[in-house]
Amino acid sequence: MRAERLVSIMLLLQTRGKMTASALAEELAVSRRTILRDVDALSLAGIPVYTEGGHGGGIALDEAYRTRLTGLNTPEVQALFVTHHQQALRDVGLNDAADQLVLKLLASLPTAHQLTVEHIRQRLMIDPTWWWHDTEIPLFWDALQRAVYEDRVIEVTYEHYRGEIVERVLEPYSLVNKSSYWYLVARRDEEFRTYRVSRFLKLHVRDQTFTRLPDFGLQQYWETHLEAFVSNFAAYTCTLRIHPDRVPFVKWLVAGRWRVADEVDQRGWMTFDMALDSEVLAAMLVFGLGTAVEVVTPQSLAEMVVRDARTVIQHLEAKRSEM
Repeated sequence: MRAERLVSIMLLLQTRGKMTASALAEELAVSRRTILRDVDALSLAGIPVYTEGGHGGGIALDEAYRTRLTGLNTPEVQALFVTHHQQALRDVGLNDAADQLVLKLLASLPTAHQLTVEHIRQRLMIDPTWWWHDTEIPLFWDALQRAVYEDRVIEVTYEHYRGEIVERVLEPYSLVNKSSYWYLVARRDEEFRTYRVSRFLKLHVRDQTFTRLPDFGLQQYWETHLEAFVSNFAAYTCTLRIHPDRVPFVKWLVAGRWRVADEVDQRGWMTFDMALDSEVLAAMLVFGLGTAVEVVTPQSLAEMVVRDARTVIQHLEAKRSEM
């Protein structure tokens, strides 16, 4: 029992800094005399603990020892205090708690590391929020969180990305925030699926509960899901030759979905292999680039663009004649 108390004294002094014997005694539910005896025992054991009398005095650990006891090096402290995803934490009601946690961690660090924290905060910031995102929280957001936390079955009306509206009964396992979007990992018909929360049109929480699979791992599932998502939604491939003035724009617009397919030609145009979601999106890209792009393959994409371009011209001419 005493050994545990000695460790507790060391941890309290490490995290809170200097404390009075009375404060330690109250924290550990022992007498002030017991604390003083424990401090003597720590000192005899070689722990650099010291006492200061008078106003502002107390019991403290040597600063260098506190640094060693913390076990954090400078890069670890920098990584810990760079950022947290404020918008996501605010969505789930944990933003204030996260701020308090950061303050407590900062207060527990040795003075040298506290200077490191301020140094890195003024020089590096990571903002995972996408430029354009919907900050409006769905009306059923609180109910969805409760269903996930309490393992309750939900009934939903969901709109797929192609516009199909379906009704489903789901076992909601986890909520994941990626690039400012919330996703629900849920089980249906004994299979796990991922749903974008913003596409839920209706949601009802049943009184019925479900039993989570003991071997389910969120991190592992999500990594596997991302790999499948990329392969399934980048199934359409095409090769485009692009004017050098538009290359930076294309690289930004379809980041991660292109690779250079050939050397720059005599005009300076670059050839790219593209992996896009569909032929429709490829056609939209070609339309947007206009005369700054040439379709290399497939021929069907070029034919589709020509056909649609003629349709658009006919439509605009018809509208102009009506004016």
